[in-house]
Amino acid sequence: MHSDATSLGLLGTVLLGTVLLGTVLLGVAGCGDDASVVKEIQVQRQARLQTETKQDHLGEVHRLLTRLIELNPDESQRQISYHLNRWLESAPLPEQATKPALFKTIADRLPVASRDELLLSDRFVRSDISHLRDAYLFGAIAKWIDSPRSDDPLLENWLAEQQTKLGESHANQLRSACRFFDWTVRNVALEPFMATPGMQLTPPEMPLGMVFQGAGYRQTDYETVWRGTGDALQRTGVFTQLCRQAGVTAALLAVPSAETGELAPWAVGVLIGSDVYLFEPALGVFVPGPNQVGIATLADARTDASVMRRLNIPGFFDYPFSKQEVQQNIALLNVLPVGMSSRMQHLESRLTGDRRMTVYSDVDEIAHKLDAASGIAGVRIWDVPLLAEVYHTALEQAAQRDPMLGFWYYSRWAIMDANVESSRLFSLARWRHLHGEFDSDDENHIEGARPLYLSQRKPEFEIADLRIDVNLQMAYGIRRELGMPTELYDRQVQQAQNMIRLGKQTATYWLSLIQYDDGRYDTAETWFRKRVLDDSQLSHWVPAARYNLGRTIEHLDEQEQAVELYKTSGDIQEHGNRIRARLLLKSEAD
Repeated sequence: MHSDATSLGLLGTVLLGTVLLGTVLLGVAGCGDDASVVKEIQVQRQARLQTETKQDHLGEVHRLLTRLIELNPDESQRQISYHLNRWLESAPLPEQATKPALFKTIADRLPVASRDELLLSDRFVRSDISHLRDAYLFGAIAKWIDSPRSDDPLLENWLAEQQTKLGESHANQLRSACRFFDWTVRNVALEPFMATPGMQLTPPEMPLGMVFQGAGYRQTDYETVWRGTGDALQRTGVFTQLCRQAGVTAALLAVPSAETGELAPWAVGVLIGSDVYLFEPALGVFVPGPNQVGIATLADARTDASVMRRLNIPGFFDYPFSKQEVQQNIALLNVLPVGMSSRMQHLESRLTGDRRMTVYSDVDEIAHKLDAASGIAGVRIWDVPLLAEVYHTALEQAAQRDPMLGFWYYSRWAIMDANVESSRLFSLARWRHLHGEFDSDDENHIEGARPLYLSQRKPEFEIADLRIDVNLQMAYGIRRELGMPTELYDRQVQQAQNMIRLGKQTATYWLSLIQYDDGRYDTAETWFRKRVLDDSQLSHWVPAARYNLGRTIEHLDEQEQAVELYKTSGDIQEHGNRIRARLLLKSEAD
């Protein structure tokens, strides 16, 4: 709203200036001798207006999105919404905005005024920018991970067979979905549904029936992929965002309770042709097909009892759903209201070449296709993405009121979010990592993720010397104000040392993932084994690193060792890891 008001103010100023100038010019023209000067001014003014009209506003939007992490957040939001609205002036919406029919399934989660602004506004608003950022970033990730290097070895032969069975287009869609799911599982470390804050806090009251640190909504999809950690619902968010950018239809499947009607999510369904293929984010593995071959479809799960039964690990884990319980499913679409708006549909239709990205979802058309699939009893908009936006705002406001909550909230990811130089470099490294820009490009002066992460791996002696190293203190924003008590200063130094160690552990783990995605499996094994899983370096990344070490040594034909890693007791993904171990043993036996 502020930007709109500013734009209107500027427009008013320009109009007034034009009128005054015209009056003055008429007066001057009346003098006769200065007619040529007046004409020159008019020509210059006309040329300037024509230049402004021809400005490539969508090009500016794309340029700003690519550099978003390097820019001031408020200023970049203002500039992007300005350029979008200037573009709209030259390319107005073709028709009056309308509400999709499926919107009613989530309308009660929004105040009436917000519904109209989000869906029907014929101008872009600043809150639209986070939606465009997500579309841009997930599109950038999807581009580089959708390659043969990202193929899961367990599915290579089966996917090759699908080429003949499904046809090239559908087989390619299925292959892309498999790559996106595999990348999500390897790069989003699994968390429990309810996360404890790790320190004594008074839980803030949250709106819309949400609870502090609740499942799914405690992080947005952007925060999940940015931090590389999340629960099964948040993994679902990342996976379905990647699918959308590749034009693959995916939805969370949930089983309605016969007594209460409450929905119990259990898998992500990917629509290929008329079949829905099943992926299980909590287990971190696709649902194996009949005879444990390939990926099961929803039709397989509803007709062959062994499909769901083989998700059990006898003596260890029972899967909570059976063939009888997955007969009827509700498909939940991961779409925010802004992603259904006419202005996003109009914008997407004008994005071409490198600027192309999916910012609009025709939810009614998607629902029509999903509803026709066997086992889908209805389609709704998933409320968790919208709740995540509300939760984020409410938690920020609560953190302003409660100093302890504020400390916890802002310190968790200070390694990337703090307003200090080291955090700026760390976030730039993460941005480059998610773009697949691992190594530096000297010609274009782009520093890659690998050297940027390496710069975050401070040696222990340097961390220990933080108290006396002035340069390091400046890099981490430590200042001893005049009169600051020694005890308070020491606490500040200790907090910074903890932050540097967390940054070092995180950078080391993400460097290990880069080695894997770069196909350097020998190097990746060394990094996972000696730098992340070593007893002297243990961190919260250990279970995810152990899984990724298993995935790494599968490529080095060390299947027996990988199986032993997958059977590690107590890892949060142990249930799914044991299913992968079983599939690996079967593939070896075959």
